[in-house]
Amino acid sequence: MTGLSSYDLAGLVEKVREHTGGEVDRSIPALASADADLVAVALVSVDGEVAASDDAGVLFSLQSAVKPFLFALALADSDGAALDRVGIEPTGEAFDAIKLESGTGRPPNPMVNAGALLTASLVDGDDVAERDERILRGLSAFAGRSLEVDEEIARDEHLLGDRNHALAHLMRSEGTLTVTADDAVAVYARACATLVDARALAVMGATLAHGGRNPLTGERVVSAAVARDVVSVMATCGVYDGSGRWMRSVGIPAKSSVSGALVLAAPGVLGAATISPPLDERGTSVRGHAAADIISADLDLHAFGGLC
Repeated sequence: MTGLSSYDLAGLVEKVREHTGGEVDRSIPALASADADLVAVALVSVDGEVAASDDAGVLFSLQSAVKPFLFALALADSDGAALDRVGIEPTGEAFDAIKLESGTGRPPNPMVNAGALLTASLVDGDDVAERDERILRGLSAFAGRSLEVDEEIARDEHLLGDRNHALAHLMRSEGTLTVTADDAVAVYARACATLVDARALAVMGATLAHGGRNPLTGERVVSAAVARDVVSVMATCGVYDGSGRWMRSVGIPAKSSVSGALVLAAPGVLGAATISPPLDERGTSVRGHAAADIISADLDLHAFGGLC
């Protein structure tokens, strides 16, 4: 792989600005008012080398990009038992589909909303406040710096998340969710409202790519086994019903987000993050996808590139 210091991120950003399709998500006011022209990219190698574009310090909420890290914390805190509570199979359906596994009542995987509601409830803590604190502390360890929650976004996520409430009640009725539906939604909403920038999110991806050890701080955040499990599910489910197409073209495990964020983890090599709010019909950033295609090709990161 080419050294990151010589990689032309400014040129990459200008290339992907040419992609003008997509629509900004309007599910909550903060997302609806996002800057549709924002494009930022950051790369962090497992050796701790960092490359970031000019706007890589602009803050945004994690939204669904938090899901791999909630899964990681749930696996770590349950000593792997979380795998018995949530499936790991792709669904071919929307991220907020009102659907559970037939016969088990489990969410289909941790990258859809039902799965993230459940994994957030499995993080250590006797109540909402303790789980909130554990999640923020864990996300901060992944990022290598203290993160904060946008309380206004968290409130809107909680109050306007009707489908999340429906999913939580459905899981309660199946006996899958053991906390109250409102508690589950509250914790998940606050996790989604955690603020990061592209650089911090790339460090989070790099921590997974580095087997659970933060490449900048050296802290062991989760075990290598947990990181492996999380990255595996990102590869198969991280871009929802577009995951197969994503792995064919980009070939790097990733997680998309309605904020327009993308986090990528190329095992043993690097983490990457992009932010650009306009989304395609599957909820993936249009410019982020274009940037990931270019990064994968330029740095020879496709998981199956050796076959070509």
